[in-house]
Amino acid sequence: MHRCNVYSELAGWGGKTPNGIRLGPVYTPPERRRRGYASALTAAVSAERLAAGRQFCFLYTDLDNPTSNKIYTNIGYEPVCDSVEYAFMSP
Repeated sequence: MHRCNVYSELAGWGGKTPNGIRLGPVYTPPERRRRGYASALTAAVSAERLAAGRQFCFLYTDLDNPTSNKIYTNIGYEPVCDSVEYAFMSP
């Protein structure tokens, strides 16, 4: 997890695969949004993970959130596929 030392923006990583790594969570408090912090922090964490030897970074985003989707495409992420999450509850 990386956190901006001055403010409260954060970006983390985990979910390693043999060659890649998943980024997230990424969060900026509402009062600090639209200033480029999430873009800069996500780009920096992505670059750091690639420099550390990962061949690729990936993340999950909500298709209904145009703001985050624009941020991620602007820093170089590309849509690859849709996914669905299922939760199985015990009876």
